[in-house]
Amino acid sequence: MYIVQSVVNVPQEKADEVIGLYQGRSRMVDAYDGFVSFQLLQNERDPGELTVHMTWQDEGSYVKWVQSDAFRKVHELEKNYPDQELSGIKPTVRRYKVVAH
Repeated sequence: MYIVQSVVNVPQEKADEVIGLYQGRSRMVDAYDGFVSFQLLQNERDPGELTVHMTWQDEGSYVKWVQSDAFRKVHELEKNYPDQELSGIKPTVRRYKVVAH
């Protein structure tokens, strides 16, 4: 298994707006080969900290997704988000290989 987490810090008053975007996400990745699951996590102590947590069967599946046209389409939508304050926020991406469970 392979885990990818993207952490973004948004202004607390915008957190619900961003959560709504993810709740209405395109779901293109859901059918992608090797994709296992998606969760959006909200930090209990800092509600403006949101983490996209994705589980993949292996690193190769994730890499193929990142190199795909579907990935580019999904991320182009984010760049065109009308709220410029949110569109300028860059995530911190962390990648993990599952070594025990």
